[in-house]
Amino acid sequence: MNKRKGFAAIAVVVSMISGAAAQAETLSDALTAAYTNSGLLEQNRALLRAADENVAQAVAATLPVINWSMSASSSINNALPASQREATNTALAAISGSLTLYDGGSNRLAVDAQKELVLSTRQTLRDVEQDVLLRAVQAYMDVRRNQEFVQLRESNVRVITQEFRAAQDRFEVGEVTRTDVASAEARLAAARSLLAAAQGALVQSIEEYRAAVGRAPSNLATVSPAPVSQSVNEAKDFAVRNHPSVLEVQHSVAAAELNIRRGETAVIPTVSLSGSISTNQDSVEAGQIGIDVGGPIYAGGQIASVMRQLIASRDASRAGLHLTMTSVEQQVGNAYASLQIARAARQASDRQISAARVAFEGVREEATLGSRTTLEVLNAEQELLDAEASRISGQADEVIASYAVLSAMGLLTAEHLNLPVQQYDPSAYYNMVKDSPPLLSEQGRSLDRVLRAIGEE
Repeated sequence: MNKRKGFAAIAVVVSMISGAAAQAETLSDALTAAYTNSGLLEQNRALLRAADENVAQAVAATLPVINWSMSASSSINNALPASQREATNTALAAISGSLTLYDGGSNRLAVDAQKELVLSTRQTLRDVEQDVLLRAVQAYMDVRRNQEFVQLRESNVRVITQEFRAAQDRFEVGEVTRTDVASAEARLAAARSLLAAAQGALVQSIEEYRAAVGRAPSNLATVSPAPVSQSVNEAKDFAVRNHPSVLEVQHSVAAAELNIRRGETAVIPTVSLSGSISTNQDSVEAGQIGIDVGGPIYAGGQIASVMRQLIASRDASRAGLHLTMTSVEQQVGNAYASLQIARAARQASDRQISAARVAFEGVREEATLGSRTTLEVLNAEQELLDAEASRISGQADEVIASYAVLSAMGLLTAEHLNLPVQQYDPSAYYNMVKDSPPLLSEQGRSLDRVLRAIGEE
C-alpha cells in the first residue's frame, strides 16, 4: 500500500467515526460497555471465587471426614505340597470417620484468616474496576480529542491552501515575492503532514477505545468534568479510609494477625475422635471407636521458625499499609493538582483564542492592503491554531483529571457513578460456599449450575 492509499484509508476511518450518527454515544454508555465487556474484571471475579473456596476448604477442616474403602486379595502358600495348595481369598469393606474435637482453635482461626483474605480480594476487585473505568474515560476523551484535532488540522489545511493560492495570485501581479509563495507552500506541506499525524493518532486512539470499552466508538458526545466538591485535605481523609488499596492491605494485616494466633496453637495438644466399621467376605462385622490425643514434643526448631516467619510477614503487611496510605494520599494530591492545571490551561486557552483570532483576522486584512507579508499571516494563523489545540487538550485533560480524582478517592465505581449495569455481587457466590456444602447436596448441585452458567457466558 502506497502513502496515498494509506492516507485514503485513514480518511475513510476518520469520516466514519466523525460523521453524524443517529444517536450520540455518551460517556456513561462507554463506561457501561467497559464494565460489561471487561475481561480483566471477569478474571478478577474468578480469582475472588477461588478465594471464597479457601473459606469453604477451611470450614471443611472443622467438619467430620468420612471415607470408605474396599480391598480384595487372593494368596497361595507355595510351601505346601501341590496337592494341598488352595487359594485363600479375602475381601474387606470398611467405612471410617474422624472429627477434630479440640485443636486450640487452630481450624477456626484458619477460617477467620481466610475470611479476611476474601475481604482483601474483594477490595482488589474494586481497585481493578476503578482501573477499567478510568481507562475507558481516558480512551473516550482521547478519541474525542483526536477527532477534534483532525477537524482542526483539516481546517488548517484549507486555510493555508487559500493563503497559498492567494500568495500565488499576488505574486503573478507583482504584489509579493517568490519568497512569500515558497513560505506558504512550505507551511501547506507541514500542515498536510500534521494532518496525517493527527489521522494516525485518531486511528490509534480508536484501537485503544476498542480495547478499553469492548467496541468501536460511534458519535461521541461532549463531556463535562465530573463534579468534585471536596477540598484536597477532605479528599485525602476520605481516601485513606475508603480507597480499596488501603482496605485491601488492612484485611491482609488482619489475616496476618490471625495467622500468628493460629501459629501459637501448634504447641497445643489436639484431640480427635475416630471410628470405623468393616465387614469381610464371611460377613463378619467389626467396628472400633477411639479418641486420639497428641501434640509435639520436639520439632527441631520448626515451630519457632514458623512463628518468627509469621511475625515477619505481619510486620511487612503493616509497613505495606503505611506505604499504601502514603501513596493514596499522594495520588489524591497529584490528581487535584492535575485537575487544577488542566482547568487553568483550558481557561487560559479560551482567552488566548479570543486574542489570537482578533490578531489573525487583523493581520490577514492588513495583508490584503499590502502592509503585511504572507509569512506574518501564516504565523498569526499558526498562533490561533496552537491556541485552539491547547483548548481541545485542556478540555480533555480536565475531564480525565476530574475522573482521576474520583479514582484516587476510591469512588470511580459503577455503584457511585450509577451506571445502568447489573453490578456484580461479590457476596453472592461466597454465601453459597461459605458453609462448605457437599458435592451431592442440593446446594452443591446449585453451585455446579452456577459455574456452568458462568463458563457459558
